[in-house]
Amino acid sequence: MLWKGYQVMKDMEIELAKAQVLIEALPYIQKFKDKIIVVKYGGSAMVDEDLKRKVIEDVVLLKLVGFKPIIVHGGGKEISKWVDKVGMETKFVNGLRVTDEPTMEIAEMVLNKVNKSLVSLIEELGVKAVGISGKDGGTLIVDKKYSEGEDIGFVGEVKTVNPDLIHTLLENDFVPVICPIGVDDDFHSYNINADDAACAIATAIKAEKLAFLTDIEGVYKDYDNKDTLISELSIEDARELIGGGTIGGGMLPKLNNCIDAIESGVSRVHILDGRIPHCLLLEIFTNKGIGTAILNKDAERFYEEK
Repeated sequence: MLWKGYQVMKDMEIELAKAQVLIEALPYIQKFKDKIIVVKYGGSAMVDEDLKRKVIEDVVLLKLVGFKPIIVHGGGKEISKWVDKVGMETKFVNGLRVTDEPTMEIAEMVLNKVNKSLVSLIEELGVKAVGISGKDGGTLIVDKKYSEGEDIGFVGEVKTVNPDLIHTLLENDFVPVICPIGVDDDFHSYNINADDAACAIATAIKAEKLAFLTDIEGVYKDYDNKDTLISELSIEDARELIGGGTIGGGMLPKLNNCIDAIESGVSRVHILDGRIPHCLLLEIFTNKGIGTAILNKDAERFYEEK
C-alpha cells in the first residue's frame, strides 16, 4: 500500500513537471505567435532518422502553436554519397567542392529527393507542407561564385530573393520546405550553400528568427573549453570574437551570416546543436535554452533575466 502511494506521488510529480514546461513555454508562444522563423536544417540531424523525425516534430509543433516556420535544408552528405556511388571524382578548390555539370545534376536530384521526403514527414504529422527549390517562382537568383578568384563550377551566390511564392504558401497555411538551388540571369541552375540561402531568405521574408541546426553546441569563447559556451551575443560581441581570432573553421562563415542577417532586420539568430533531440523547442520555449542566440541591439536579452 505504501509502495502504491509512493508511485502515485511520483506519477504526480512527473505530470506537474510536464505542466511546468507548458507554463514556461506560454510567454514565448504569446510573444512569437504569427512570427516567421526560418530553420536551416542540416548536419547530423539530416542523416539520423530518429533525429530527423524529432526536428520535424519540433517544426510541426511550432506551426500548430502559431509560428510560421520555413525550412531551408542542405544535403551535402547525401550528395557526396551519390557522387561516390556513381564513381565520379570529387574535386576541391580552397576546401570547396567543385560543382561541374554532372555533379550539379546529381546535386539537384538529391536535394529534390531530400526535399520531398521532408514534405512527406511533415504531412504525416498532420501539417500541410510544400517543397520548392529556389528556382520555383524565381525565388533565388544568383551570380556565379568564385573561390579566391578560382572557378568552382555551378556554385551560386544569392543576388536577389523574390519572396512572393514563400508568402503565398505561408498565407495559405503551408510550411514551405526549400532546397538551395537557384538560377542565374540565363536560367542556368546553381547549387547554393544552405547557410547562405537561409540567411538570404530570412532577410527577404523579414523573419523574426533564424535558427541554424549544426553539429556543435553553439559559440564558445574558447572552443577547447566547453564551459565557455555563450548563451547570448550581440553583433558587437560577435565581431569582437571574430576579430580576436578564436573563431575558425565552419563557425566563422556561419557567424558572419548571423551578423548579416541581424543587420538586415532579423531580430534573433540561433545556433543550435541539431544532435540534441528537440533542440528547437528547448531553445525557443525554455528559459535556459541550449545554444547560442545572436541578437540585435534592441532585442530582449532573455538570458539576463534567468
